[in-house]
Amino acid sequence: MDYFQQFLFGIYPYVAGTIFLLGSLVRFEREQYTWKSDSSQLLKRGNLRVGSILFHVGILGLFFGHLVGLLTPVAVWDALGITHSFKQGFAMAMGGIFGIMCLIGVLILMHRRLTEPRIAAQTKFADKLVMVWILATLLLGLSTIPVSAGHMDGHMMVLLMTWAQHVVTFQGGAALIVQEAPIIFKLHLFMGMSLFVIFPFTRLVHIWSGLASVTYLSRAWQLVRTR
Repeated sequence: MDYFQQFLFGIYPYVAGTIFLLGSLVRFEREQYTWKSDSSQLLKRGNLRVGSILFHVGILGLFFGHLVGLLTPVAVWDALGITHSFKQGFAMAMGGIFGIMCLIGVLILMHRRLTEPRIAAQTKFADKLVMVWILATLLLGLSTIPVSAGHMDGHMMVLLMTWAQHVVTFQGGAALIVQEAPIIFKLHLFMGMSLFVIFPFTRLVHIWSGLASVTYLSRAWQLVRTR
């Protein structure tokens, strides 16, 4: 195994995770006024609602699908009686549905942001980078579905699960696990990890605020202004 392979899939995940966490913290501490979604709704509504709903539902479905699918131990699926073949087929189907939803949504939002003069004038380089990076990651992810359909035994899925679980539990040898994986899977992994690298420097940080608002609703107490 060469050093490049070892770096990308054995070291880079921790680099990306460190930048993601520390970068988000530093930005919140030093640049709170930039911590926002920069919505273009006030400039023009148009098809913003449709594109935004499709994008957010799609990307949330993909995120939590990957989270559960990759980090749930194989032993748990086996104990539940869920075969690797069935899990792979289910993951392909749901990934395809949410992936296409997200793809349509991001294309609508990209077209709106790049072709509407007033919105385009307010669009920053970081905004374009996020959209292009998400689009490329999506296309790579959707491209893995036909490849996976060629071998429904679930072997590749188990390899990716084992790699992810080795990474999050700080076990050695993670890069070796995906050494023989097809290049399309490796590219998708790299693009996905790199989203965490660019996260703190873009509008994506508003996701943290969304998570905070959910926890706010679950509080046992709230401050309310009286008239």
